[in-house]
Amino acid sequence: MTKTLNRRDWLKSGLLLAGGLVASPSFAYKRSMPVKSASTSLVKELMPELRMTESRMLARLNANENPYGPSPKVIQAITESVSLGNRYGHGDAATLISMIAEKEGVDKECIMLGPGSTDLLEKAAITRFQHGGNIVSADPSYMSVMSTAQAMGGKWKPVPLAADYSHDFAGMAAAIDKDTRLVYVCNPNNPTGSISDAAALRKFCLEVSPKVPVFVDEAYLEFLETPETQTMVGLVAEGKDVIVARTFSKIHGMAGLRIGYIVATPERIQSITEKVRSTMGLCVTSLKGAIASMQETAFLAECKSQNTECREFITSEIIKLGYSPIPSFTSFVIFPIHMEGEKFMKGMYGEGVGIRAYDMYDKPWCRVSMGTQQELELFLETFKKVTQA
Repeated sequence: MTKTLNRRDWLKSGLLLAGGLVASPSFAYKRSMPVKSASTSLVKELMPELRMTESRMLARLNANENPYGPSPKVIQAITESVSLGNRYGHGDAATLISMIAEKEGVDKECIMLGPGSTDLLEKAAITRFQHGGNIVSADPSYMSVMSTAQAMGGKWKPVPLAADYSHDFAGMAAAIDKDTRLVYVCNPNNPTGSISDAAALRKFCLEVSPKVPVFVDEAYLEFLETPETQTMVGLVAEGKDVIVARTFSKIHGMAGLRIGYIVATPERIQSITEKVRSTMGLCVTSLKGAIASMQETAFLAECKSQNTECREFITSEIIKLGYSPIPSFTSFVIFPIHMEGEKFMKGMYGEGVGIRAYDMYDKPWCRVSMGTQQELELFLETFKKVTQA
């Protein structure tokens, strides 16, 4: 694949059935509600209730999905593996683990697979909070692990992001106490799209991990220009009690196929797998697809290039309209809007454009995922129509 790869070829190959001009829900709306749990005071999300009936979604920009994947070779691998659906995929899991371990520079015993990184976040929380305790994280952040921790009887100690939307590592370190069972860092962060300095994060992990494990969620890491300089995987190789999560849902374009992994010390992996299953939750088709995708370096590079191009385009256009987006290092952009959130969301979905709407820092915000150029142009056209009505 080269930089001149025709995006329409990808679309025609059937890769966008989940994200393009397909039958999609009509929507009812709930009142603005906290994201996942009732514990956060800084973020509330307006959640549409999906009803799979009448309308057609013209631009699915609400789930941070890769609009170009999975790659044709991944589809081929999955298609050819369907006939093996009567067999367990343990052998393929071992193959994928070996590939990941080589890529990350760690032993195979440092890898645990799961159906997406969210599943692994939740499994870590289940195993850490069976007897209470607390979890420290930024606020706003991705809420999955905090919600599971609270459901298990734990408590959440949120630390607001700094003024530049980076993690307040000093504040997080100060929040840790004798009851802290886990520290969570999403970097780049969701839903803000912001990034924290890698050197500062490494220093934080080195200081904190001897006291409590640090879970670093790197779901969006591959969208960075030099991800190898930003990852905390090297700390695992040094034997530090750091857990790093990655996913095939984002740049690999396999969100619906559900596969991801964590990198951690063998002892930390064992502390999880002795309580919950790992590869048993994976299907052979997803494993075969992930194995193929690991080898699709040109496709992944093109996806990153297209994502950067679209992100720069939409950021520039949003600024021209007088809005102030948070600088993003991910596959989405978030910015405060000048109208009530529920009305905005109804207007966008009513025109067939899916987005996310939040109440954050006592202001309404729009988060738009990176789709194709055509989808983003439709977003802009619809955004102007809805906000200027």
